[in-house]
Amino acid sequence: MSTFTIFLVLIIIVSFLLVVVIMVQNPKGGGLSSSFGGGGSQQLGGVKKTTDFLDKSTWILATVLLALILVSNVAIDGATGTTESKALDTDAATSMPAPASPSTPAVNTPTTPIDTTN
Repeated sequence: MSTFTIFLVLIIIVSFLLVVVIMVQNPKGGGLSSSFGGGGSQQLGGVKKTTDFLDKSTWILATVLLALILVSNVAIDGATGTTESKALDTDAATSMPAPASPSTPAVNTPTTPIDTTN
């Protein structure tokens, strides 16, 4: 398995988990947290703890997703992109002509002055 495939699978899994955690939440206090103790009873830790868990899970998964994306960009670019960018730099340097030195005369410079008195 290549580095690209590993990072791609991890990013897809974390993205799916993040979507699930966000969809479970309800901004008006409903959702999963209301079913686990919304009636005032203390089931499975109560509403506050479930909301805290979902909130922390969202932030943790979002941070992990961002870190995976940044690390995958550096790792994949370091594994394959470095040689390509060096090749592009050397091609650009070799395709440009060298500047002419000031001591070299131009090719089409006339050696005798032109008479313009007619």
